[in-house]
Amino acid sequence: MGRRLISYEEKDTWIHRLSGFTKLFFFLLWCVTSALTFDTRVLIVMLIAGVAIFISSKTTWKQVGGVFQAILLFMVLNLLFIFIFSPYEGTGIYGTWTEVCKLPFGVKLTAEQLFYEFNVMLKYFTVVPSVFIFLVTTDPSEFAASLNAIGVPYSIAYSVAITLRYIPDVQDDFSRIRNAQAARGIEMGKKANIFDRIRRTANIIFPLLFSTMERIDTVSNAMELRGFGKKKKRTWYAGKKLSIPDYIVIVSSLLFMIAALLFTWMDGNRFYNPFI
Repeated sequence: MGRRLISYEEKDTWIHRLSGFTKLFFFLLWCVTSALTFDTRVLIVMLIAGVAIFISSKTTWKQVGGVFQAILLFMVLNLLFIFIFSPYEGTGIYGTWTEVCKLPFGVKLTAEQLFYEFNVMLKYFTVVPSVFIFLVTTDPSEFAASLNAIGVPYSIAYSVAITLRYIPDVQDDFSRIRNAQAARGIEMGKKANIFDRIRRTANIIFPLLFSTMERIDTVSNAMELRGFGKKKKRTWYAGKKLSIPDYIVIVSSLLFMIAALLFTWMDGNRFYNPFI
């Protein structure tokens, strides 16, 4: 069995003790704030806060390292595509032109474009830690119970819990298929060039989808045979009521989002412009 990543691990931290609803509320507000602001100062504060919370959750590199490397590769490719297809986006946003150097094919690199792409990178780095924190500190069963407690139908809440539980299983399947490919002489590691690795990894997706669909069908049939969804309510063994720390985090998250967005639009523009 391959090494499991991005899966819940029970630990004694203040984040683990929070309700699943509280962590979801924080995660959604955090993502909305990051999406709406392009103020570098706000994004840097969010980055520092996110890293501090990530460290306090005691999440290890072993849990998230492989996924983080894949996300980092995606980020680099995305920034490259932004520059290729819109090399002067930054100059249009900030209204100035500060040439840094000339590139091949008559393209000119500007400080405004570099600053714009730096902000895009910051937005990624502010969201990624919160995703990791939510996934590795939230017990799927407790999270489903929390959603049901605030009025979400238990069938939907249970579906979310099953999804969170299946993330490690899908990763295990991916590792097994990749190891099987490697055993047949198909190089999947660092010895292969990046494009071959991407192409060969993409070939794993189809058998992975088939195995996942088969598992979904098995679980659906089992739940239907047991009469799941017949009644309007159900009990939860992992339910957790909101406590004082939960309310503190909920209120703090809401106040931070309001303050961050007010600060962002203080001058009527969501872009912080250091070039004027």
